[in-house]
Amino acid sequence: LESSLLTKPWASVCFGESTFLAKVCFRDTGYILLISDLSSVWYESADAKAVGQRSKELNKRLTVHVSSFLSHLCNLMCHLLAGQPGATTAFSCHLSSNGLRLHVKSELSGLPFYWDFHCCPAPLEMVFRHLVRPLIQMNLALQHQVQELISLLFQKDAEIEDYRESGATLSRDRLRTEPFQKEMFQQNFMAE
Repeated sequence: LESSLLTKPWASVCFGESTFLAKVCFRDTGYILLISDLSSVWYESADAKAVGQRSKELNKRLTVHVSSFLSHLCNLMCHLLAGQPGATTAFSCHLSSNGLRLHVKSELSGLPFYWDFHCCPAPLEMVFRHLVRPLIQMNLALQHQVQELISLLFQKDAEIEDYRESGATLSRDRLRTEPFQKEMFQQNFMAE
C-alpha cells in the first residue's frame, strides 16, 4: 500500500478553520492515509481485519462486507480530496498529543455510517519519502525549467533584435516587448 501511496498526489483539505495536505490509497486489503499540517505528519495504515473490527464497533446496525466499507470509505475520501465532499457527509478533525483523529459521518445503504481514522505520528523515513524528497525534487525540476525558459527568452530577444536590424517592423505596435532582464525578473520574483 505504501508504495502505491507514493504515486498519489497531495490534496489540500479543510476541517473547520484548519488546512491540511492529505493523500490516501485504498485497496481490497486495506488503506493507508497520510495527512500533514506542514508542521507535523500523521498516518494510519489498516488492513481488512482492522477495518472489519472497527466497522463493527462504530456501525453496529450495519452488516456489510469489509470490501463494501473500504469501497465506501474510498468514495468518501476521493470526494473530499477532490474538494467535493458529499452533502450528507461530514468530516471533523481532532488533534491530541498522541495523534490525529479524523472522524467521518455519512450514510451507507440508507443507514448512518461512522468512521474514525486513528492517525499516529509518521516515521521520519515516511515523511522523507512522501513529503521532503518529492518537494526537493520538484524544486530542482522547477529551477531547471526556469533556467531553460530564461535561456529561451534570451534567444527570442536575440531573434527579435536580428529582425529589427534587418529592417522588419511590427504590424501591431501593441505586440512590442522590452528585452528580458534576468536581474529584474529575479528581484520581482523574490519580492512576490
